[in-house]
Formats: sequence, C-alpha cells, structure tokens
Amino acid sequence: MQRSILFIIIVQLLILSTSCKEDPKNAGDFYGEATSTFYFIRHAEKDRSNPENIDPELSQKGLGRAMHWAEILADVPLDAVYTTDFERTAMTAAPTSVKNDISVQFYDPETLNIEQFKIDNLGKNVLIVGHSNTTPNFVNTMIGEEKYSDIEDTDNGSLFIVQAINGKFSSQRLHFDCNCPKER
Repeated sequence: MQRSILFIIIVQLLILSTSCKEDPKNAGDFYGEATSTFYFIRHAEKDRSNPENIDPELSQKGLGRAMHWAEILADVPLDAVYTTDFERTAMTAAPTSVKNDISVQFYDPETLNIEQFKIDNLGKNVLIVGHSNTTPNFVNTMIGEEKYSDIEDTDNGSLFIVQAINGKFSSQRLHFDCNCPKER
C-alpha cells in the first residue's frame, strides 16, 4: 500500500513538473531581466575612385574614421560586433573588434529576424555597422517606430544608441566629427 501511494505521489510530481514547463521564451519575456545596449554606425568614408565598384574599401579618411570609432567606443565593454557583408563595413568595424578581441559577425538587413536578434543579444553591448539606409531602418525596427530617416551620403559620423531596459526601448542620435586625413 505504501509503495503504491509513493508511486502515485511520484507520478503526480512528474506530471506537475512537466505540465509547468514554460513555453519557449520570446524577446518580450526577456526584456525585464537585463539591459541591452546597441551602438549603430554607418560605415566610414569609402573609396570613391572607381564608381563601378559596388564593394569598395575605405578611403584614407575612412580608415582614420574607423580608428576614431574604436577610440570613441574604447570604454564600452562590447560583447558582439555585427556588420553587413561588405568591405567598407567590415573595415569600419575592424579596429573596434580587434581592440575588444571580438570576431565580427555578418548580418543581412533584408533577412534579419529582429526578435531573434534581440534575444541573441540580451544583456549585451553590441556594435552594428551598416549603411546610410540600413542603419536608420534597423534602429527604427529595434525601437518599434519610424523615428529616423536615411542618413545623408556625406554623414559618416552619426552614432545611434538604442537601449532596452525593462522592455522599454529608448534611442538617441549623436554625431562625432573626425579630424581624419583629408582625401587626396
């Protein structure tokens, strides 16, 4: 009799423990548990010497700006660095990723699952390097509103900071001038 009561209790405990399992979490379930900060920049000045080149490297001024971004972000303990799969974005991120000993991860702005991106970077400080159109669009998607328009082609100094705290997203846009080498 005692064995069967013990068996019933164990079975009930097993049923209760399996029925109380949580559903897979989504981004909304996580926001209150951590603060995530995302730093968005556009790539630095690209080499415009060949207008036919759709994937140019950075110009001398762009290389200087990439180093400048690494200095600006030097005190930020970055956990991840993302760029699109272009030379100019990868080159812009390189000094920062090297200083932080972080491998660059590529993302495609057209196929990115934003909710999964938020979950993957929960509680992290993340640098994202994009383009004049993808960067503001990514920021708008993160904050859930159409706040920022495309960046001017001459604007390589804007920094968008998006922070998620307790499920609330906030953003700000800063601008940094660069005393980078002049183009020749």
